[in-house]
Amino acid sequence: MAERSDGVPNGLVNFRDLGGLPVEDGVTTSPGVLLRSDAPYHGDQDPPEAPHWPPRAVIDLRDTGTESDAVHPLENVSTVHRIPLLEGLRGESGQDPWLTLPELYGYILDFAAKPLLEVFRIAVETDGPVLVHCAAGKDRTGVACAMLLRTAGVRYDAVVADYVHTDRNMRQVLRRLRIEPELPPGVDESDVDEFVSAPTHAIEHALERLESHEEGVAGWLMRHGAAPEDIRRWRERLLGPR
Repeated sequence: MAERSDGVPNGLVNFRDLGGLPVEDGVTTSPGVLLRSDAPYHGDQDPPEAPHWPPRAVIDLRDTGTESDAVHPLENVSTVHRIPLLEGLRGESGQDPWLTLPELYGYILDFAAKPLLEVFRIAVETDGPVLVHCAAGKDRTGVACAMLLRTAGVRYDAVVADYVHTDRNMRQVLRRLRIEPELPPGVDESDVDEFVSAPTHAIEHALERLESHEEGVAGWLMRHGAAPEDIRRWRERLLGPR
């Protein structure tokens, strides 16, 4: 991927189409349905080399007014839905009440169930590719996509592997976000702080919370307002007619 004169990548660096992932019964997910990425920016000139671009709908999970632009870069080609997943979770102090990634993901599941349900409904109702993104495409996007994938029956290990895949892209993501973690002498770049990595145990914690409900992740969604017909429609959309 080309870089600007300041060395910042000139396009998405944590993009992927979640097609081709294995389901329990040997079926795989359809390409061109669910996409995930880091945040697109005005000035990006390298769109993803993907056959299903641009997306029909974009779900932007970033906070309003702090992380997101007033006008989304894809607003002219996609229907943009802004669902600030963490907004309001920090309380009056403005400080993060979570100290670890598992705690953060727990907060999302406990206090942002309604926005996650909205993500699900948009994914169900959109006729065409849906892009889910936040800033890095790791935490908010990771929890939302794990929920969508497991609802459709994607294998647990494949969902974890997709989440961990972000780790290999994080140095480029941080450059796009203009974040350069300072590492002590002798510490390898891979040994970065948990909040700028995608460790297996973090997404496993979220999945275990979701799977603990009767009927698994689908049961969690139905408990928060999803209809059984919506679950069926999403599985058919991501997996194709069965």
